[in-house]
Amino acid sequence: MVKVKVESIQISLMSEHRVILLREIGSERLLPIFIGPYEAEAIAIRLREIELPRPLTHDLLNNIITEMGGQVSHITVNALRNDTFYAYITVNVMAEGIVPAADISDMEDDDLSIFRDFVDTLDLDDMPLQ
Repeated sequence: MVKVKVESIQISLMSEHRVILLREIGSERLLPIFIGPYEAEAIAIRLREIELPRPLTHDLLNNIITEMGGQVSHITVNALRNDTFYAYITVNVMAEGIVPAADISDMEDDDLSIFRDFVDTLDLDDMPLQ
């Protein structure tokens, strides 16, 4: 697995499309990914730590994961189809000293079904209350 971090978000001078530049950690290699204007704006807001009056979709998902005692471990891009990247979000959930990892995906329905089955087996009585 190649680990990267966001280097910058830019606007292409040729096409006016937004480009997110990912830099490989410990290297000078860059991976440019063209993204939509709304995605670029959401990422820029997060990087600048701008407070909004209500959460964006990704903030809401992160808040839900956190409130359930989970933590995003990492995101793995595992496919490129029709110019669209697909990824898994690996979430660690602490329950009675056991840390199961659940992969939340935007892939196929079968993968989502497996995650739903995992969530259905969670016993909320075992989750820490805050």
